Amino acid sequence: MNKPATTVEPQYQFHVDYKNSGGLVPLGIEKSGSWQEDPRRLLFALSRYKFVAKMFSGLDNVLEVGCGDGWPIPILLQEVRHVHGVDIDPVFINDIHERGVSPKWSYTYAVHDMLSGPLQSEFDAAYSLDVLEHISANDESIFLKNVVLSLKKNGIAIFGMPSLNSQEYASAGSKAGHVNCKNGPELKVLLQKYFNHVFIFSMNDEVVHTGFQPMAQYLFGLCTGIKHSELIETSTL
Repeated sequence: MNKPATTVEPQYQFHVDYKNSGGLVPLGIEKSGSWQEDPRRLLFALSRYKFVAKMFSGLDNVLEVGCGDGWPIPILLQEVRHVHGVDIDPVFINDIHERGVSPKWSYTYAVHDMLSGPLQSEFDAAYSLDVLEHISANDESIFLKNVVLSLKKNGIAIFGMPSLNSQEYASAGSKAGHVNCKNGPELKVLLQKYFNHVFIFSMNDEVVHTGFQPMAQYLFGLCTGIKHSELIETSTL
C-alpha cells in the first residue's frame, strides 16, 4: 500500500489532506469552459464576485439573478450569511445539483425567469452580473422591477455588465447574446428609475476603479434607496 503523500513544508499538508478526504473540487460546467478556453476570463469573473462580496459584507440573505453554474458563490459566502441563486437555464441549475453544494459553503438555487415575476422571499440585497446586457431594451424595465420587488424595503442591489464602449474590442464569444450594452451614463439613468442613489464603478480586467468611464471594459451600478412609488406605478400599468 502506497504511503500518503506529504509536503516538504508542513504548512501545505492541508491541501493534500483535503484531496485525500474529499477529493478535488470540480469546476462548474460554465466556469470549466472558461478555464479551458480563456483562463483570464475566469479570473475577471471571480474578481467581479469579490467586489460584490465586499460591498454586501455582513448581510444575511442575498439573491443572485443569473447565477449560471453557481461555482463562484462561495466567494459571497465568505462575507454574507446566505445566497440564493436563480437562473433561467435548467442546464446550469442541474449542473449545481449534480456537483452538489459543499456543506461548508452551502447555498440554495432554483430555475427562475425574472421576466416572469419577482421571488416571494424578501432579500437584503440582490446582484446580477453579465445578465442585463442579454435583456432586450423592451424588457429591461420588467426585469429590473422584478429584481427590486424581490428586495426588502431598504434593500440594495448591484448590476454588472460589459460597457458599450468595450464591444468594439470584445471577442465574438465574449459578446455573443449582447443585445443591450450601455455606457456609464446610460446605465446610471436606467437604474435611477428604481433607486434614489446609483454609484457607477468602472472595471478593466480584474481592477475596479473610478477612472475614465469610456475606457472601462465593464461597469457596476451599486444601487440604494428603492423608489417604491415608481414600483407601484409600473405595477399598475
